[in-house]
Amino acid sequence: MTRVCVFLEAPGGKLKKSAAEMMGAAQGLGGDGTIVEGIDAVLIGQGVTTLADDAAALGADRVLVADADAFAHFTVDGHLKAMLKAVAASSPNVVIFPASTTGRDLAPALAAATQSAILTDLVELKLTDGDVCAQKPVYAGKAMATVRGSTDCVVVTLRPNVFEPAAAEAGKSAATETIDAGVTQDDIRTVVKEVLAKASEKLDLTEADIIVSGGRGLKGPENWHLVENLAEAVGGVCGASRAVVDAGWRPHEEQVGQTGKTVSPKLYIAIAISGAIQHLAGMRTSKCIVAINTDSEAPIFKVADYGIVGDAFEVVPVLTEELAKLRT
Repeated sequence: MTRVCVFLEAPGGKLKKSAAEMMGAAQGLGGDGTIVEGIDAVLIGQGVTTLADDAAALGADRVLVADADAFAHFTVDGHLKAMLKAVAASSPNVVIFPASTTGRDLAPALAAATQSAILTDLVELKLTDGDVCAQKPVYAGKAMATVRGSTDCVVVTLRPNVFEPAAAEAGKSAATETIDAGVTQDDIRTVVKEVLAKASEKLDLTEADIIVSGGRGLKGPENWHLVENLAEAVGGVCGASRAVVDAGWRPHEEQVGQTGKTVSPKLYIAIAISGAIQHLAGMRTSKCIVAINTDSEAPIFKVADYGIVGDAFEVVPVLTEELAKLRT
């Protein structure tokens, strides 16, 4: 039998979209006949106690809550102590984190502290003969590696937008236990003095189902409306290539690629992006890729499911108009 512990991100007192995906992956571990004895969800933060019911609705059998002022901002020092207490209470065989900024920071710290194997940035997760077996992209996404963890406890991080989210079940209850991590501000070496955030209602790229990205072929920021209009027509968000960001046309938070954000949306539309290997590494696991480029030999077409060889200035306005009609 297998016990699973799932770290649920809840910035600002609200569960992230990845929470349902992590819970869905945990539930899927029983697909090969393995009995999942229980799934413990872990909530760490300030004011997260109220989210216990939401975690239960996603399928948690027990919710472990560390709610304190010291967890108002993420720090490895504070969150690691809380996670160690959660793992001690759960005795899990698998600990699941999202492959987010927080998960990539906290997961290796936990693995080192517990001397556990760690498997990162996974796109498939299963149990085989008692071991954790998984797949992950390697060589900038050119190949898939099968990896295995065989320690008593294995720590994993899962790529967002890849795993089927757990369906919320209204009215489902779960036992809730409070974790006293004993963390004070004196225990935290990194102190957050101020958080400067832009006021934006845009969905983060890593959580978006549809992304429309533009490249240097758009010739200048004055033509970015082509990307924005198409994104609005399909209900998506805007992304950008590194060349566009380096040129100052778009902010870094919109950059997709090896030095930007790794995304796996259901639909990725690449406009005037040639497809440098660094860009492909950040988006080639998208469910469906549509490329629009004047160069029929552009690398982007090698990973695209659908391609349009043509001038973006002619193709995109027509495509936007037709797609907008479908949504009305």
